Amino acid sequence: MVLIAACALAAGFLAGYIIRKSVSEKAIGSAEQRASNIILDAENQAETIRKEITIEAKEEAHRMRSDVEREVRDRRNEMNRLEKRLISKEESIDKKLENIERKEESITNTEHRLAAKEAELDGFIEKQLHELERVSGYTAEEAKAILLSNLEKEIRHDASVMIKEIETKAKDEADKKAKEIITGAIQRCAADQVAESTVSVVNLPNDEMKGRIIGREGRNIRAIETATGVDLIIDDTPEAVILSGFDPVRREVARICLEKLIVDGRIHPARIEETVEKAQREVNNSIKEAGEQATFDVGIHNLHPELVKLLGRLKYRTSYGQNVLQHSVEVAHLAGLMASELGLDPKLAKRAGLLHDIGKSIDHEVEGTHVDIGIDLLRKYKESEAVIDGMAAHHGDYEPKSLEAVLIAAADALSAARPGARRETLETYINRLQKLEEIANNTPGVEKSYAIQAGREIRIIARPEEKSDDDIPLLAREISKKIESELQYPGQIKVNVIRETRAIDYAK
Repeated sequence: MVLIAACALAAGFLAGYIIRKSVSEKAIGSAEQRASNIILDAENQAETIRKEITIEAKEEAHRMRSDVEREVRDRRNEMNRLEKRLISKEESIDKKLENIERKEESITNTEHRLAAKEAELDGFIEKQLHELERVSGYTAEEAKAILLSNLEKEIRHDASVMIKEIETKAKDEADKKAKEIITGAIQRCAADQVAESTVSVVNLPNDEMKGRIIGREGRNIRAIETATGVDLIIDDTPEAVILSGFDPVRREVARICLEKLIVDGRIHPARIEETVEKAQREVNNSIKEAGEQATFDVGIHNLHPELVKLLGRLKYRTSYGQNVLQHSVEVAHLAGLMASELGLDPKLAKRAGLLHDIGKSIDHEVEGTHVDIGIDLLRKYKESEAVIDGMAAHHGDYEPKSLEAVLIAAADALSAARPGARRETLETYINRLQKLEEIANNTPGVEKSYAIQAGREIRIIARPEEKSDDDIPLLAREISKKIESELQYPGQIKVNVIRETRAIDYAK
């Protein structure tokens, strides 16, 4: 039984071995076949890729070859063009060299001809000289001596005539020199003046403020007019109140007071009186500062403090529309400049010039002319008699006792009479100067122009490419005629046209 079982077990092992071997061999054969197929496919793909790469490499090589050939062809063409240009330039240079050689040859021939003619001319001149000596009976040296003697006599005669002319001219130069000193002083002392009126305008934020300024039954406006001494005009003028009064200091106080009240918003009699007091203190400080600034500008020191305050009051005083403080400063500068030119005392002239209208600071409060009031003020504050004399004589009320006093009167007249100082506004004055320059600039051939000497002269720069020297007098005449026909002006205007030479005409 055991034997049977053993035989059966052995038979089972043998059968299993045989079956397993058969199955393994089949599996191995199948795997080898698949591996062989994969290798074959890989070789085919590798061959295909190799061929594609080879083709692409050939195409890239062909494209690079084409690019290189095209670049070589372009460079060859550029070299050909450059070569042609060089050949052309060489031919041009050769032609120029030939022309130069021909010109040099022509110049050489001309030099030879000129040398021959010069030798011929020298011989001819020598013959003519001998002939002149034979005809005149004088040698060249004798003739030269006679000519020099005659020339010396003519020169002596001309010199004597010139000396007489110089003597006559020197007599006329004194008057001319005085005019030049005055003109130079005027030009060096340039001050602006504007006309002032007897009214001031205060702007309001709205028309409702007018009712608040008037107050109940007019008590506020009466309080302002009583405290300041200035009339308030409240009419239909939108958002504005007009202050009217001949005393500019009071008008300034009223203006400052009203502006403060408008900003504060509390308008009633008690507040008005308080604000007026503050405005008066502010104006007094402004007057003091204006007087100190005037003395500083002129360079006058050691002036009595009360005189400084009186000078400051002139800031709010006008005469024929001219600010008296600015006028006084200008007179001081003019007198000082003219005194320096004439070798006089410039400090004395400046001091008297600055104080010459000091009487106008209180002429509304004191009886008498401003000259007499000024004399009393200067004596009161211990000014020297020389300063008082210079101030007193500036209107001819008193005879001048010094040359400085004469200069004060001249400077006062110059400051008051110059264009732009009185009886016309600064705007009108500037418009006239602008119109004068406009007339010149609109004339053909004019490059630019300048109105100088307060409009008494216009200096014109002509375009040299458009106008010749012969055209300059005609241009000056043309512009002067235009000024005569288009402008209204006192006196005369000097038209000064400048190119390489200058031509001057006058519009009368």
